[in-house]
Amino acid sequence: MTTYILRRILYLIPTFFGATFLAFLIIQMAPGDYLTQLELDPKVTPETIARLRSQFGLDRPVYEQYLLWMNNLFHLNLGYSFAYQAPVLEVIWPRVVNSMVIVIPSTILLYLVAIPIGVYGAVRQYSLGDRILSFLAYVGLSVPSFFLALIAIYVLLQIKFKTGVLIFPVSGMTSSGFEQLPPLKQWLDIAWHAVVPILVATANDIAGLSRLMRGQMLEVLGQDYIRTARAKGLAERVVLYKHAFRNAVIPFVATLGGLLPSLISGAGFVEVVMAWPGITPFFLDAIANQDLYVIAGFLTVSLVLLMIGNLISDLLLAWVDPRIRYE
Repeated sequence: MTTYILRRILYLIPTFFGATFLAFLIIQMAPGDYLTQLELDPKVTPETIARLRSQFGLDRPVYEQYLLWMNNLFHLNLGYSFAYQAPVLEVIWPRVVNSMVIVIPSTILLYLVAIPIGVYGAVRQYSLGDRILSFLAYVGLSVPSFFLALIAIYVLLQIKFKTGVLIFPVSGMTSSGFEQLPPLKQWLDIAWHAVVPILVATANDIAGLSRLMRGQMLEVLGQDYIRTARAKGLAERVVLYKHAFRNAVIPFVATLGGLLPSLISGAGFVEVVMAWPGITPFFLDAIANQDLYVIAGFLTVSLVLLMIGNLISDLLLAWVDPRIRYE
């Protein structure tokens, strides 16, 4: 097992350097940079532009910029945001925290709902409940998250027009006068605003995960050892949850690696549609502004978390399936 762990860790080193260099190179392939926009400002002199390019190393070849950035990265310095005039980590972190308000509860709710639905669909295959859940799953797979968010906003506004009561906010993270509220009410206000984004983000993912769980359970229930267990007279509950379910969830262990980067990657276009001040709108603004070090810094943090998550997934897979460590 120790040899397997060391081998997996060694694989991460070339992966890290290769992925970061590729990301840095792709970012550099975009025409111009943030300072190019300043050249259009008549108040900014060419001497100032040249000084800023020299200060941030933007006048050097791409490989030198990459090495300079990596040197700063090893000192836990992600760089400097041109647009916000602040270190990248200070700019990114508040947005990451805002996204976690949606992502963490939606991830927990996703697994609590999707896995039981998938198990039910496999155990009650082709029943009325399974057909209804399958239909809803196909609808969920076909509707993108941003459109689902728009539907939720429309429904809430229609309810408000007819009743005069806004059940949940349709945009933003806080109410007006948020700063004057006591700490407990501030948390409750954020939670009130987060209900709809959490439900939308969860509903969009439940369909795919529940179908995957259903397929895995059906495959396992058709195995010979399940028929043998039933032939021995084991209770159906023991057959389903001790033998079938434990083997059906093994592929889900491999998906745990994506949970760590998803914690900081935000809720996608749900944040954009519902004006949630998370990482997705911020990252899109950074791309539009060609804020080089913000883009590279966020991608690097996501890469590191993905590598750590994949390592944890590999170790868990080797633990639940000993055959893997000997491959």
